[in-house]
Amino acid sequence: MKYTNQFLLVVGLFTFSLLTSLTGYSQKQPAKQTIFAIKNVNVITMTSSNTILENATVVISNNLIQSINGAIPKNATIINGKGKWLIPGLIDAHVHLPTDGYLGQKFPTQIPDLSFNTQDIMTPIIANGVTTVLDLNSTMETFGQKKLIEKGYIVGPRIALAALINGGNGQGRIANTAEEGRIMVRNVKTEGYDFIKVYSKLNIETYNAIVDEAYKQGVKTIGHIPYAFKGKLEQAFIPHFGMVAHAEEFSKNSDSFCVQDAIKFAKLSKDNGTWLSPTLTTMVWIAKQTHSINSIKNLTSLKYVHPLLQSKWLTANNYVKNASSENATYFDNMVKFHFQLVKAFNDAGIPIVAGTDAGVSGVVAGFSLHDELELLVQAGLTPKEALNSATLLSAQWLGIDKQLGSIETGKFADLILLDQDPLTDIRNTRKIAGVFVNGNWLDKTKLNSMLEDLANRNTADKDQFDWKTFMNKKK
Repeated sequence: MKYTNQFLLVVGLFTFSLLTSLTGYSQKQPAKQTIFAIKNVNVITMTSSNTILENATVVISNNLIQSINGAIPKNATIINGKGKWLIPGLIDAHVHLPTDGYLGQKFPTQIPDLSFNTQDIMTPIIANGVTTVLDLNSTMETFGQKKLIEKGYIVGPRIALAALINGGNGQGRIANTAEEGRIMVRNVKTEGYDFIKVYSKLNIETYNAIVDEAYKQGVKTIGHIPYAFKGKLEQAFIPHFGMVAHAEEFSKNSDSFCVQDAIKFAKLSKDNGTWLSPTLTTMVWIAKQTHSINSIKNLTSLKYVHPLLQSKWLTANNYVKNASSENATYFDNMVKFHFQLVKAFNDAGIPIVAGTDAGVSGVVAGFSLHDELELLVQAGLTPKEALNSATLLSAQWLGIDKQLGSIETGKFADLILLDQDPLTDIRNTRKIAGVFVNGNWLDKTKLNSMLEDLANRNTADKDQFDWKTFMNKKK
């Protein structure tokens, strides 16, 4: 179906109106035009030269970096950066933002009293300094979430949108011929999506057509390596296939999980110019759950997840249900192989972009990106390389590096103020003193207050959102 611009406008306005009502915000939050000056701060610029400026002054005005080591306007609000470190806001290049529509598509009945509060979804993300995300299965409701943030109703990250195209009888938009694939690409571009995600059940002919048509339409592709390429992986690496979205897409094409396979896969990607977002944390969490549900029960960030999803992770967890000693060993070995894979790709000079697949059980948006950075370092990246994977490198792949990804005059002031240097220990990215996001300055006290309020409400609402009850209602 090819949508008209008028139809898209109506749907977009309806979605925006619906999501506005769900957030509990009836009026736009006033835009803050305050001028800030962060004084005496150590700036990790993350530019191509990665200059580090000691005891610098950064002036922010109207959501832009106005100057670095320039004059401080008289009306500026001063932030003391002494002994602290300023880095660009982080980018998670693989998330799945919850929407009511997703559950409605999966379970096509009206669910009473169910809604995902948009601010609640975004709070853990921004509290962790993640100021941009790429949603890899976007819907019209995701457009609505994005618009709420852009209009100032919600404090949240910038959102890039990818439309998922699948084959067979799988989930997402379905295309089973080359012509259907090309039409689908043109449709999603018209609808305003930024990227296309290719998925597992596409046949070879349709996959090739989608990647080719996306290039012709000026849209990048990211995603899975379809099952159809099993045993002939090299055929998937066609011109303009932009990024593989999981290390798992390679490991499922290895029978031995050996270093030689990792090196072979790296060469395929290198020769084709295909980047990698390994989502190490996803497989680490899956492996944990094949051993014990306690990994979820003891998850400190679980309280920031919507209570319906908490209940699902704890009571309807397929990784736990299908657990066996064989499965546990298999996933443990896969995790080890993914570390070898990342090292091989990094040694080959293939750009590695930080993404987490947030939304998978155990992978809590915002918190998960810090997990990913630590895992990338464990896999052999330096802290600088890991930080680059979630800042300038991600911005370059997303095509927004002129606006984001490094600290330079004229760029958006998406910034994180840290208490300690992340280049000496990547774990210091968690030690957040404050975040600038979409023109809002949120210090540690404010961020902690937002998280505490969210956790308290999630705890209070637990009895209303039992997964088994939810499943019974849909029948």
